[in-house]
Amino acid sequence: MSRPDVLIVGAGLSGLSCALCLHEGGLSVLVLEASDGIGGRVRTDEVEGFLLDRGFQVFLTAYPEAQRVLDYGALDFKPFYPGALVRFRSRFHRVSDPWRQPLDTLPTLFAPIGSFRDKLLVARLRQRVRRGSLEEVFRRPETSTIDALKAAGFSDSMIGRFFRPFIGGVFLDGTLGISSRMFEFVYRMFSLGHAALPSRGMGAIPNHLASRLPEGVIRTRARVVSVHEGGVTLESGEMIKARTVVLATEGSEAARLVGERGPLSRSVTCLYFASAEPPMTDPILALDGDGVGPVISLCVPSQVAPAYAPQGQSLVSATVLGNPEQSDKELETAVRSQLILWFGRTVEGWRHLRTYRVIHALPMQIPPVHDPSSRSVQIRPWLFLCGEYGSVASIQWALFSGRRAAEAVIRAQGA
Repeated sequence: MSRPDVLIVGAGLSGLSCALCLHEGGLSVLVLEASDGIGGRVRTDEVEGFLLDRGFQVFLTAYPEAQRVLDYGALDFKPFYPGALVRFRSRFHRVSDPWRQPLDTLPTLFAPIGSFRDKLLVARLRQRVRRGSLEEVFRRPETSTIDALKAAGFSDSMIGRFFRPFIGGVFLDGTLGISSRMFEFVYRMFSLGHAALPSRGMGAIPNHLASRLPEGVIRTRARVVSVHEGGVTLESGEMIKARTVVLATEGSEAARLVGERGPLSRSVTCLYFASAEPPMTDPILALDGDGVGPVISLCVPSQVAPAYAPQGQSLVSATVLGNPEQSDKELETAVRSQLILWFGRTVEGWRHLRTYRVIHALPMQIPPVHDPSSRSVQIRPWLFLCGEYGSVASIQWALFSGRRAAEAVIRAQGA
């Protein structure tokens, strides 16, 4: 293409959202992606007919920015059961959302996952996080999530058996040191909508965004080594000119390009197995309430969205926090040992498909965390930022930050 109005470095969700907004605003764009495909961390690989997301992920249908920019019908979202199975003392205990699953209220009340008082406090928490605007959520008094839960009166057993594996699995932090504002935001999204998977994998989301851009707008295997006024330089030595540059890479790469120290991040490891039979028949998340690990959560994606596995087979996803020092084989053995206690000797027959170690899976998101709509996106007259760098994580904020950066570029260029 001829010289674009804007160069976007990174074809993750924020970069694609930015590109789409700029295109709809009448500016020409070129998106440069260092890897061999789009989506950043939101990618799906097809392996032997199975759809493997790069690390277990879910989509929350209540994300307001996603509702604005995505076609939910085209993505064909399949919901999870609104609740979880908590493994505690050699049994699974069902903990459901009584507002959506009223028939499962009694099993939830009598499950040994917290006290009756804890379950009343959950109702109070749900009411609190649903109040006000998102901007107000990010202006509330802030502490760590663990301190916020204790201050709200939750017992140690409820925190350890439910919130630690559930919220710790969402934010990849088993200590629950993440910001209470981020916790309230995510809990709000869970209460207002559904956790779901696109029928063809999480990678369908960036593909959907890219399909609405003109052909030739995205270049893969084009790693940017430096940015400067007037354009960028690729690893190949090629220089590409543009009036404006938007950095939409992960935090560590954005920091390298602007010469700053990168933000701290959390890692996660995901193991996928093929099974002849699903270990759980419901489309539900299983949580490790015992805290013995290494698996903090498990699900069967093919029970949520059948296309995740070939007909007659099941796909099992096990999540381990961090990047364990063991080799992949040693970790697989430890995971199987734990899951044999959960599901019996049938686990020995599961076929290991792939292990993903996602080193920079999420920014730390420890306090202080500020309102994403108040963050500056312009760092130089010609250079803009979007994505998680200097902001908060989640698909919601990736899409939102891309649009905010695009709107700032449009204002700056007077388009």
